[in-house]
Amino acid sequence: MAGVAERLGYGPDAKLLIVNCDELGVAHASNVGVYEALRDGFATSASLMVPAPWAREAAARYRGEDVGVHLTLNAQWELYRWGPITQAPSLLDGDGGFPRTPGDAWEHADLDEVRREMRAQVERAILWGFDVSHLDSHLGTLQQRPELFDIYLELAIDFGLPLRLFPAASERHIGFPFRRLAADEGVVFPDNFVPASTAGARKVLERALFELEPGVTEIQAHPGIDTPELRALAPDWPTRVDDHDLLVNDHGIRALAERANVRLIGFRALRDAMRGI
Repeated sequence: MAGVAERLGYGPDAKLLIVNCDELGVAHASNVGVYEALRDGFATSASLMVPAPWAREAAARYRGEDVGVHLTLNAQWELYRWGPITQAPSLLDGDGGFPRTPGDAWEHADLDEVRREMRAQVERAILWGFDVSHLDSHLGTLQQRPELFDIYLELAIDFGLPLRLFPAASERHIGFPFRRLAADEGVVFPDNFVPASTAGARKVLERALFELEPGVTEIQAHPGIDTPELRALAPDWPTRVDDHDLLVNDHGIRALAERANVRLIGFRALRDAMRGI
């Protein structure tokens, strides 16, 4: 089978990059930051957290950008909570929101409730008017357990959507061949995924531009504008503000990409290839 880049109409040596903004909908500051990064900056895609408090406002701002669904089973912050839209009991912790860590979710989640919640999140995004471009998993919770990965893969097949998957090197640690399982079902996914570091996306992106292998690579960022709201709710707010500055205001990053012969694409290209469009 042809590689992903070739299926998109590029040569086998093409270096293609998706710059994805995670956690659209988590805060007003994130909504402003993500859409600015998409409309005026270096970002090419974003991921909507449907259960998050500002998701509906994100939908109101939507103008057809490349946005997927950030399937959510966790609310990681101590003082800022959100929970399942299906009100599923096994997906709640003692605070009335999602569990804070993937481990807590794995320990308590009922698989049928997970399936209903994940499907409801995709369907709600569609109802709100999003032309959903892909699926990914908040904190990677759906990708690291085979029983949850089955649900993740099922949704990709049913809705005809590409997936974010961890790099192939992580399969040994996670313990099952998730990339082969997805490929066997005809699901398209980037060849590589580079998560944002705890220090933000700047150094990760700058380094990756000159180390990028041929094929499709996704790099993650979390842009947000500097507001009292963001400072109050997000312990990592400085990195989010810097991600926004990098993607919107640092015009040198585009010049770096051009010098490295990197082409920017979104997830819609992968979706169209998967659907045979």
